[in-house]
Amino acid sequence: MAFINLDFYSEALGMQSEVFVVIPQRGALGEIGIGSKADGVKYKTLYLLHGLSDDHTIWMRRTSIERYASRYGICVVMPNGHRSFYTDMKYGGNYYQYIAKELPARMREFFNVSDKREDNFIAGLSMGGYGALKVAMREPDRFAGASALSAVTDISEFCVERSELFTAIFGEGQPVPDEDDLIKLAEAHKNDEIKPEIFIGIGRQDGLYEQNVKFRKILNDNGYDLTYRESDGVHCWEFWDEYILYTLEWMFGKK
Repeated sequence: MAFINLDFYSEALGMQSEVFVVIPQRGALGEIGIGSKADGVKYKTLYLLHGLSDDHTIWMRRTSIERYASRYGICVVMPNGHRSFYTDMKYGGNYYQYIAKELPARMREFFNVSDKREDNFIAGLSMGGYGALKVAMREPDRFAGASALSAVTDISEFCVERSELFTAIFGEGQPVPDEDDLIKLAEAHKNDEIKPEIFIGIGRQDGLYEQNVKFRKILNDNGYDLTYRESDGVHCWEFWDEYILYTLEWMFGKK
């Protein structure tokens, strides 16, 4: 596997952006302790999103994502979404456009990755879980599936005591737009011919547990192909390090 710290200019954000990328490397004979399934074809890709208090470096710092990805021969793209909830912000950058549209186009420009729907997935934790679900439900023709770990699934409820964050993203005294509300998105797209497959993982002691249980029912009621997994656990990296393995097997182990 190769690890790349990529800097490029984002037109959506109007600024330089930084992305971590791990991608299979052919011809790694003699590398000790890690295998690779690099096969020369265009690689399947996972866009992996961070949570509210973190940045694009966190999955590499807190997990062995590079080693995990090598088992499946996939590319993993880890962008910086700052504190945007992966939304085109009222007072900030156009982070939805950046993550959902510009970033995949740039990755295909720079790397040997596939543009096929069935080869592209998105996942994240907490704020990133919300972002992954939102992108996949709004862009089902380009993302085959989403994994949401310990996700914020009701952003209106989550932001009740976070008025400054809410204002920066959506504006003063404004409701969450339907296109940024996961519950309304699930209901609005229930009859779509193409819908993403969804994996939800949540710890029973997580403060977002009840949100996830309610959202599970909403997804089931609206005909989504849902894989739901829960276990004892809180909002922490021990849980996410375990569940990213379930995510990768769900996404790439069965393909």
